[in-house]
Formats: sequence, C-alpha cells, structure tokens
Amino acid sequence: MKSALQKSLIPRTHAFMVQELKQPVFDPNWHFHPEYQLFMVLKGKGTRFIGDHVKPFQEGDITFLGPNLPHFWRSDTEDSASDSDIHAEGIVVYFQEDFLGKSLLDKEEGIMLRKLFKKSLRGFDVTGKTATSVRRMLLDLPTLEGFDTVLGLLRILNLLSRTDDIELLASSGYTNTLREGDTERMNRVYAHVLKHFKRKIPISELAALTHMTPTSFSRYFKTHANKTYSEFVSEIRVGHACKLLIDKKMNASQACYESGFRTLSNFNRQFKAFTNRTPSAYKKRYEMT
Repeated sequence: MKSALQKSLIPRTHAFMVQELKQPVFDPNWHFHPEYQLFMVLKGKGTRFIGDHVKPFQEGDITFLGPNLPHFWRSDTEDSASDSDIHAEGIVVYFQEDFLGKSLLDKEEGIMLRKLFKKSLRGFDVTGKTATSVRRMLLDLPTLEGFDTVLGLLRILNLLSRTDDIELLASSGYTNTLREGDTERMNRVYAHVLKHFKRKIPISELAALTHMTPTSFSRYFKTHANKTYSEFVSEIRVGHACKLLIDKKMNASQACYESGFRTLSNFNRQFKAFTNRTPSAYKKRYEMT
C-alpha cells in the first residue's frame, strides 16, 4: 500500500503540476497532502470520500480540495480491474498556495483568491454553467506550455473565485485529526465496508480488523470520520442506491434491498436524511437533466 502522506507532488522546477490520468482505478488510498488539488473526472464512476463527506462520483465531476483534506476516489471496477484495463481517466492539478509568490494573497488583488482558498478547506464541487466553462479550460491546460500554463490556471482560479456555482463538501466542523498510521487503519475500514456493505457488518467485525475493542473502535471512528459507524454504513448504502436508481433504472424497492437495507421504511428515511429527497424525487430530478 502507498504511504498515506506524501512529501511533495510538484517538481522543484515547476510552479505547479498538471497530470492526465489514465489508469485502471483512481488512487484508492485514504490520504492527504499539503498541495491544493483541482480534479476533473473524464472517465469512471464510484464512491468518493472527502473529509467526512461521502458521495458517488461520475464523469464530468470537478472538485477543488484545500491542503491536508483527506480524500480518495474508489472506482466501481476496483476489485476486478487489471493493470491493462483503463477504467479511470481524469485531469488533476496540484499547486501550493504561494505558487505565485508569498505576497500576492496579502494584497488587495488577492482578496477573492484568498476567499476561494478558504472555501477549499472543506472541498467543493463546481456546478452549473461554471462547471461547463471550467471543463473546457481544464481540457486545454495540459496542451499549454511555459507561462501560458500559469495563465491558464489563473483564469480557472479567477472564474472559481467569482462564482456561486459551488457545493461545499466536508462539514463546517470537520477537522483532519489523522496521522499516517491512522490513514492506513481507516483505509482497511473503508475497503472492508465498501466490499461488504450489502450485508450486516457488526461493529465487532471492524473492531477485530483494527485490533480494537468494539467500544474503542466506535470512539476512534467517530473521532476521525466525524460521524458514527452506523451513519457511515448508511451513507455508503444510500450512495450505492443513488447509483442504482440512476444508472440501473431500478425502482426504490429494488434499490433498497440491493443496497443492504432490510426494510423499505428505513431505506426511505435514511435516503431522505442524506439526500434531502425521497428516492422517487431523486430519480425524477436526474431523469429531467
């Protein structure tokens, strides 16, 4: 498994880094780094974890993350993908806050950028018409050379700093309390739940996996995930149900039992709690777009 913490993703010879990703799956490891990250999914679907936020991801998603915000994208094809299969494609940009120098953000011209960076500490998705514009600009960015690449990134950041088309992700009270050893442990927990969420997973099973007592695991998980273990499992199941409603065209009853819920009433209650919509309203919304 890769180290959960990385030193620097950016070569010393560059102000920032742009990468075109083409691989079997996106990096499935729970990790964080000191760079800002702007990421667009070009190919692939799965479940995305950012801080204490869990949500299905799909092609076209654009996400901006601030420094040291734990995250990972787990592809649906993770368990079956081979090294020769390309199921995940995207464009990712890494940069540090002072990539234009240390003084700009303290000047009047840097006010909007400073506000944007503050929002990114919770992570946010780019939505609406702004997402359409940013997609075009991100697709162009890897083709640029020299100072044109800097101008390209500045245009993107300037647009993002002036739009309301963003959806904040991690909760306002989320704090990264993870250390390197914790990320390895949380990786094991997340991987186990994602593999087995369709059945009942007693907390004693996760406690044994992490070499803790059930009481210690419950306390540990809530501290680092900012939610209870049962809330987390429900969130994973609801996220899977969302994909079934849209991608597989299932009805609420089918999605309920295929996602690990045992009763339709509990499914409807949990679904609305996490999405603010009933399953039928959620499905209708995406059928209209």
